[in-house]
Amino acid sequence: MAKDDLAPRPTKKTEYTIRFASAGARKGWRDLAATLRNPMADAWDFLTKTPTERTPTNYPLRGELGLVQREGKSHERWQHKPTVHGDARIWFYVDGEDVSLEQVHTHHPNATK
Repeated sequence: MAKDDLAPRPTKKTEYTIRFASAGARKGWRDLAATLRNPMADAWDFLTKTPTERTPTNYPLRGELGLVQREGKSHERWQHKPTVHGDARIWFYVDGEDVSLEQVHTHHPNATK
């Protein structure tokens, strides 16, 4: 068996499941996890437990960026900042019990500047 076969963290029945909604989100998540390991572990915990709780680092986007269309359904788009003062951003939407990571930015996205 390969040494790099990591076991994914299991979720509790009351927790949300995190899914990648794009290949770019998968790459961005991997890049952030490599550089911000502890904050990304905290982001995982937050997003699996309370993804729609409004905090200074987690809130819905506004205006044109506030909604995302997926498979014929409209979803509220949220932004999560893994650190209070950093530039990294995670854009996601919630569909049922799934948190879908749409975009994961290692730097502040131009669209929200």
